[in-house]
Amino acid sequence: MNNNLQRALTARQIQMIALGGTIGVGLFMGASSTIKWTGPSVILAYAIAGLFVFLIMRALGEMLYIYPDTGSFAKFANDYIHPSFSYITASSSIFNWIIVGMSEVIAVGSYMRFWWPELPTWIPGIVVIAILLTANLISVKWFGEFEFWFAAIKVVTIILMIIAGFGIILFGFGNHGDPVGFANLWSHGGFFANGLSGFFFALSIVFGSYIGIELIGVTAGETKDPQKNIKRAINGVIWRILIFYVGSIFIIVTVYPWDEVSQIGSPFVATFAKIGITGAATIINFVVVTAAMSGCNSGIFSTSRMVYTLAKQKQASKIFLRLNRNNVPDIAVIAVTLGIFMGIVLDIVLPLILGKDTNIFVYVFSAGVLPGMVPWFAILISHLRFRLLEKIPDHPFKMPFAPYSNYVTILMLLAVIVGMIFNKETRISVIIGIVYISVVSIVVIAKQWRSNNSIR
Repeated sequence: MNNNLQRALTARQIQMIALGGTIGVGLFMGASSTIKWTGPSVILAYAIAGLFVFLIMRALGEMLYIYPDTGSFAKFANDYIHPSFSYITASSSIFNWIIVGMSEVIAVGSYMRFWWPELPTWIPGIVVIAILLTANLISVKWFGEFEFWFAAIKVVTIILMIIAGFGIILFGFGNHGDPVGFANLWSHGGFFANGLSGFFFALSIVFGSYIGIELIGVTAGETKDPQKNIKRAINGVIWRILIFYVGSIFIIVTVYPWDEVSQIGSPFVATFAKIGITGAATIINFVVVTAAMSGCNSGIFSTSRMVYTLAKQKQASKIFLRLNRNNVPDIAVIAVTLGIFMGIVLDIVLPLILGKDTNIFVYVFSAGVLPGMVPWFAILISHLRFRLLEKIPDHPFKMPFAPYSNYVTILMLLAVIVGMIFNKETRISVIIGIVYISVVSIVVIAKQWRSNNSIR
């Protein structure tokens, strides 16, 4: 049986996939919720979180530079920590990405109601799943091409929004020629408008918005010239964070008083409308639909490769090792897609149980936050063991300030989890994550115990 994946992703595709991995629906639709917690200092929250995420990616990047392989962090957890931890890491990543895919499918149905208010949300969800399943089964190139254009739409939109924002700030475009200036950064209660506690709560939420950036590591096994392309993409993470997250948030809280942002709807729509672009709401809705499809597309790709990796490590059924004639793990892709399809089922059932006004997207999306952070811990701990055990000669892609940067980043992630527990809006997501990780850990321990007893 041929069970080797094909290196078919190009430098153009891997760069854009890395970009798309850092830009989710949360930035377009969730900016208002993070701003309300802390005011203008949310800019600093995105920058601080981005710095630590960059360190995580550099730790992953160093290991990938020496050993490029699909599955990346799960394989490194297997090699440098323990096979059981590898299973927990991979399972958590799979859980998170299926949850992301489910929430994005639900989101697409909601966004389509902008144009067709009476359209049942499950219909566009099924259409999207069918399209993305087909694209992922045909070839890796098709996945890469879909993700390239999905990401390109998001990137261009944010760049245009930042340019338009600076036009308003510096030249008064859309403001009768009167420059807005930078006074909104301190004029409405100060930079830390809700104090340090509000800033810390926002920091916890902001970290969650970066989950998924490690997707670039999963693509390593199917990337041409992996050392060169992975190095370039990971080094570019810090610039993507500064431009797309910090840049867009800076524009929003500078153009609008932070305490009025929640009243203007989508800040992206408001900014484009302010400079006179007709149909701004239609444009941004289209962009958010593609962003949701991008998240679902990435979920199918990355999760199917994690399932494939588990099968290679004999921690999942060998049926998931099967590749079709296009060298795609088709059984794994189909299984993951069926999991994402459950989002449509929940979209139909949960409103009947919880009420029609329930925000199903938030309920589903938040459940994957803590499991989504497990790969970050795995990366940092694996890298510590990698440095300890491997006698690698000097190379040009070492993680800065290791091992101290590993320890500081681990402590920061633990502090974020504590902050999420104390924040009533994120507490439920932590509880769900703890329950899931506990169940998986019990399963792993039970398997080990049964295996040890059978040997005796």
